[in-house]
Amino acid sequence: MDIMDHLAKYKIFLSVAECKSISKAAKQLYISQPAVSIAIKRLEESLNTTLFIRRSKGVTLTEKGRLLYESVNQAFHLLSETEQILTSSKSTGYLRIAASHVLCKYFLMPYLKTFTHQYPDTDVSITCTSSSNACAMIENGEIDLALAAKPDKLGNSQYHSLGIIEYIFVCTPAYRNKCNCPDDEIFQYGNIMMLNKDNGSRTHIDNYYAKHNIIPSHMLEVNDMDLLIEFAKMGIGISCVVKQFVEPELNAASLIELNLTKPIPPREIGFLYKHIQPFNNNILKFIKCQS
Repeated sequence: MDIMDHLAKYKIFLSVAECKSISKAAKQLYISQPAVSIAIKRLEESLNTTLFIRRSKGVTLTEKGRLLYESVNQAFHLLSETEQILTSSKSTGYLRIAASHVLCKYFLMPYLKTFTHQYPDTDVSITCTSSSNACAMIENGEIDLALAAKPDKLGNSQYHSLGIIEYIFVCTPAYRNKCNCPDDEIFQYGNIMMLNKDNGSRTHIDNYYAKHNIIPSHMLEVNDMDLLIEFAKMGIGISCVVKQFVEPELNAASLIELNLTKPIPPREIGFLYKHIQPFNNNILKFIKCQS
């Protein structure tokens, strides 16, 4: 089969897979619906497999279809990025990174500052998302490097650990005295302040609650760790924060840590990437820039 014809069929395949509809893909590609159907049929015949399950309301990928989608999607991304590199005379490559808002601000930023200073002609893009989605983006070939909590299963990905982060509950000494109860009973009487449910840290804490049958009576949710720290310092309530982020306040005793009988388990964080060929050497340059 002609290579250009092959590429055209793969482009149509990607569009159908992402639109989950032959008709929508046809509109997106500005070609007729029969042309899309014929291209998919010929691609399936050339591979001797079924790529889509056809239904009245659209199509879904088969297991082999999903495998092909991951490879083709990654290949097209690589082609697009290589074109960008070739058209930029000063470019020293690219690096696509994903991390949660919390990890981005407190852990990724020092790496980013050093790397951009050392390699100013490297194109860097940052996606702020949840740790779980960052790991999924690695699997799909959408990014090169994820800063995330260590996943339960690494698969064929590489992991560079940055150590652990500890979660604690903090408040002002005055608010602690106001509650007038043992630390383990604070969830019944205190105003517990948490990150909202759109991030991995909150999921980690919710799992801790479930394991120990903890149901906070009063809870306030925010979407930023800095706000949790500031609210705690204002004496509004008790915030669940990463211990490393409030060490100055703990040392100054403006905030105190609750001593729970059953502390929250720590989480390991680090950089996640795939060692695929051709390998993006900027991945290792970025990881080592703080060494």
